[in-house]
Amino acid sequence: MDIRVLKYFLAVASEGNITKAAEVLHITQPTLSRQLMELEEELGTPLFLRGKRKIALTESGILFQQRVREIITLLEKAEREISDENQLVGGVISIGCVESMASLLLSEAMAEFSDRYPLVRYEVYTANGDDIREKLDSGALDIGILVEPVETSKYDFMRLKVTDRWGLVMRSDDKLAVKESIDVNDLLDLPLIVPRRTIVKEEIADWLGIGSGQLNIAASVNLLTNAILLAERKLGYIVTIEGAYLIRPKEGIRFIPFAPAKTSGHVVAWKKNRIFNTATRLFVEQLLQLAGEELDIVKTK
Repeated sequence: MDIRVLKYFLAVASEGNITKAAEVLHITQPTLSRQLMELEEELGTPLFLRGKRKIALTESGILFQQRVREIITLLEKAEREISDENQLVGGVISIGCVESMASLLLSEAMAEFSDRYPLVRYEVYTANGDDIREKLDSGALDIGILVEPVETSKYDFMRLKVTDRWGLVMRSDDKLAVKESIDVNDLLDLPLIVPRRTIVKEEIADWLGIGSGQLNIAASVNLLTNAILLAERKLGYIVTIEGAYLIRPKEGIRFIPFAPAKTSGHVVAWKKNRIFNTATRLFVEQLLQLAGEELDIVKTK
């Protein structure tokens, strides 16, 4: 299957019109139509619903579009890495990072690394742990920085000496905002805005000594941005780690830690048997050194 034809397919899917796609691709319409029909014959299924003026993807076409995008992304990434693999350290490092104290470590590591290796470029993806692990699995990310608890059986990983306190984020004028800490009894009847990840919800429930189904969950979120807007409108109290709050402090909002203290550590993880380019290997080493760890298992070319 020709990569060029896959790019033709993506162009037609994006434009929704063969004539427009042919203009964008600088090829003739008959040529493009023939290539698409040959692609459908090769796959043994129609990819498009053809109308008089516009075409749309079939269900098979939608799935194929998703996979082709992943293939093209990985191919382009590989081409960049190979072209930049020379005596000067360069290339692209793809990093996924949760919003936490580790975000501060990442920015410090990138700043120092850029001073030493100015030819290196970065792709930074911010998301929760589940989304980052999905990108690691597909190969779209080289490394992921994750907050525990995290399922690491599929990954090589090392722990970072970076911890984060859990607590509640609420309006500064809330009745609980005068407290120095939040205990279990404070939480039981509150409407909570919690992380979307099931494993985190279960850990919160265990800390409270109740079943996860007994949590009074007003909303589940993946990142803190929209959660803060909900808290501002008194729709709930945000259960979160302190680092996610500190990297986006906002007037009128306060973080209060839990008591007894509940903390989580972090790991830097990568797909098992992943072979790093030189830039990524050196960056992981620096990241771990900044976090107070020594690296001895990272694989390299």
